[in-house]
Amino acid sequence: MDPFSTERIGRPRRPGLLARVIFFLTRRKIGKVPTPMQVMAHQPALLMGYARMELAHMKMKRVPGSLKSLASIRVSTLLGCPY
Repeated sequence: MDPFSTERIGRPRRPGLLARVIFFLTRRKIGKVPTPMQVMAHQPALLMGYARMELAHMKMKRVPGSLKSLASIRVSTLLGCPY
């Protein structure tokens, strides 16, 4: 683990098959796998629930996709989140 990292729980050394599939799809969609998703790989049920929530969020059509992206960028800017 990087000594300058702020995470208290490290990423798993060998994620399971489910985590690798979710990581592949996430990397294809946004270009990288966020650290919280990597940490959630320690508990596959939690990772699966999080992935299902994200998929449901992406499929919602009440708000245009461009507005969702803009809101996501604004919230991450306010919170100081890099992704």
